[in-house]
Amino acid sequence: MRLLSLLSRISLLAAIRSVASASASASNSSYYNPVLPGWHSDPSCTQVSGTFYCVASTFISFPGLPVYASRDLINWKLISHAWNRESQLPGVSAQTTGQQQGMYAATLRHHDGLFYVICEYLGVGDSNLGVVFTSPDPFDEPTWSDPVTFRTNLIDPDLFWDDDGKAYVATQSVVLQEINLATGELNQPPISLWNGTGGVWPEGPHLYKKDGYYYLMIAEGGTETNHAITIARSRYLKGPYEAYENNPVLTNRGTDEYFQTVGHGDLFQDTEGNWWGMCLATRSGPEWQIYPMGRETVLFPVTWDEGEWPVLEPVRGKMTGWALPQTNRDIPGDGPFNSDDDIYGFGKGTKIPSNLVHWRVPRPGTFSTTEKGLRIIPSRNNLTGTPFSDTTPELTGQAGLSFVGRRQTHTLFTFSVDLSFAPTVPGQEAGVTVFLTQVNHIDLGVVLLAPPHSEGKGAGKSQLAFRFRAEGTGGPPEPKIVPVPSAWAGGKIRLQIQTLNATHYGLAAMPASNPKAKLVIGVASAGLVSGGNGSFVGSLVGAYATCNGAGSGTACPRGGNAYFSRWRYTGEAQYISATESTRA
Repeated sequence: MRLLSLLSRISLLAAIRSVASASASASNSSYYNPVLPGWHSDPSCTQVSGTFYCVASTFISFPGLPVYASRDLINWKLISHAWNRESQLPGVSAQTTGQQQGMYAATLRHHDGLFYVICEYLGVGDSNLGVVFTSPDPFDEPTWSDPVTFRTNLIDPDLFWDDDGKAYVATQSVVLQEINLATGELNQPPISLWNGTGGVWPEGPHLYKKDGYYYLMIAEGGTETNHAITIARSRYLKGPYEAYENNPVLTNRGTDEYFQTVGHGDLFQDTEGNWWGMCLATRSGPEWQIYPMGRETVLFPVTWDEGEWPVLEPVRGKMTGWALPQTNRDIPGDGPFNSDDDIYGFGKGTKIPSNLVHWRVPRPGTFSTTEKGLRIIPSRNNLTGTPFSDTTPELTGQAGLSFVGRRQTHTLFTFSVDLSFAPTVPGQEAGVTVFLTQVNHIDLGVVLLAPPHSEGKGAGKSQLAFRFRAEGTGGPPEPKIVPVPSAWAGGKIRLQIQTLNATHYGLAAMPASNPKAKLVIGVASAGLVSGGNGSFVGSLVGAYATCNGAGSGTACPRGGNAYFSRWRYTGEAQYISATESTRA
């Protein structure tokens, strides 16, 4: 009887454990990274009343500092840009020469009914321009204020309010200053908090107060494959800070993981009290050679018990963690969800969709919606221009490129747009591009070529042709010229960019009225738009118009306006490892 009783107890305990295990499994969730695919570096996030908000770096793209909202941590809707009009920072964009200057890592916080985005803009003068934007309602883009400004030589500002209501900024290096949010005044001198664990470039600080401790989380190790997150804590805001003995708390350095450069993160809670983190990562594998989408945003669960150090789950393509909030796409605003496809017609008077961005602030009137579609007035500079020389801003791109694009948000995708274009002067060109920077891009244009000259025969006739050309990291392919078939004359031409696989793009053209008559014009490696002069950013796909230097001042010769309609972007697959993918 005793033996039977013991066996019964064992069986009962096993059953209890089985039920408990099943319950725990049911309470967990699985999801795929990245949750904000495409170029979304240096994320900073918070949760307010059950809605999560994140901001990301944008450098010189405009509008800048996109704010996303989500109810479930997976579906992220673009609701506004904190930097959305030239009048907020007059002339700043035109002064910026570098391809990776502009709006560096921002912090997004909510305090006393206001949303704050604090950032630093590089490339104007001999110090950085600190900016603090505020909004009572980030779903209403015009409510983002003109910024309160401050000057600093550092980057990556955090914004933290202590229990006494005083506001502080922590920046790269890692130092702390009190800030007057009404005037931008910073107290002096800065207080050194912690220098990290010995990795290069201690930066990206974020402060949290929990269980009587001030926790200081930073990025260090550089922004490449040694990138990592480390943490320290103190009983006092101004230190001294004690480093966690098991640092780094998050990194993929020294591994063969598909997600590399993991670092620069932020922590926040959901309404159930569970902790989560977002950080940047690059889908490159340890080779770190092909990663056209640049630095993307990934989500990871965090265990943070009372009085203990936080435990950050390693970043992988497939994650398991706390139960996610229920799927919910009920988010206000007319912006798109980041992972959704584009289906745009550009009807007359319609608003240009908010996920389409420019490289620097465009010239007024360059882009407008008409009966013929999106009209682009060409710029004198082409997509390359002369970005590193001392020539006039009209040729460097500082006066604004006539380019508009959206983030590449899928490993495999197809992008196409219909072009109406009747150039009258040689050099006038319009087309599509995979664009990382002015020195990393892959283009397919329709161009009017100057007539050939043959000895004794005089000038020939101007020729309308497709021109494929590319430049960037590694060895670009030779330019290619293909005459536009005479049967296509006068009709809309559909230009297409399609991923042939995870490493190559195919660029093609076809009559919009007969897509089966497709001509593949060129093929290029995604390595051209990976790293190089664009290691901080990610690829955009879109449309452009240029007169390739003709004209004078900011004006091209007349007759080169381009009209784009039937804009389509269709995501097809996301790679979550070097060998695994999910369907879009």
